Amino acid sequence: MFRHMLGKTLGLLGYTIQYGCIAHCAFEYIGEFVVCSGPSMEPTIVNHDVVFSERMSRHLFKIEKGDIVIAKSPFDPQMNICKRVIGLEGDKICTSSPSDLFKTHTYVPMGHVWLEGDNLRNSTDSRNYGPIPYALIRGRVCWKLWPLHSFGTLSESPTKRIIKAQTDSDSD
Repeated sequence: MFRHMLGKTLGLLGYTIQYGCIAHCAFEYIGEFVVCSGPSMEPTIVNHDVVFSERMSRHLFKIEKGDIVIAKSPFDPQMNICKRVIGLEGDKICTSSPSDLFKTHTYVPMGHVWLEGDNLRNSTDSRNYGPIPYALIRGRVCWKLWPLHSFGTLSESPTKRIIKAQTDSDSD
C-alpha cells in the first residue's frame, strides 16, 4: 500500500515538474499575456487591456521602430513598462517639445533603444530616463486580446514621432 502511494506521488511530482518546465520555456521563449495599466499608451492601449507579448523578436534582435514593447523599468526592476520604440541604436532623436523654439537632439547609443508612450503628456519614458539597454526588453506586443471589441493587431503611433530610415531605393 505504501509503495503504491509513493509510486503515485512520485509519478504526479514527475508530471508536475515536466509541465512546469514546459510552461517556463513557453513563457520565457515564446510569449506571455500581459495586463497593461496606466495612461502612458493611451489611446492605443488603455488601462486593463490584455495584450500578448511575443519573445522571439527580442531573442532574434528583430525589434523595429514603431513596435510596442514590454520592458523592465530602468527605475524599478520589479516593474514592467509598455512603450513604443521610437529609435534604435545610432538614431538621432529630437528631445525637445514641439513648442520649443530651439530643438535639441540626442543619439541612441549602441545596444540601446529609445522608448516613448503614445500619450506624450502623461508618460514617463526615455524623455525622462534616457535610452534603455536592449537587454531590458522582455517582448514585443503583437496582439491586443481584451477587450474583445478591439481584438487584433495594434495601430500605428498616434504621435507620428517615428521616422523610418530612408533606404537606398527611396533616395533614387
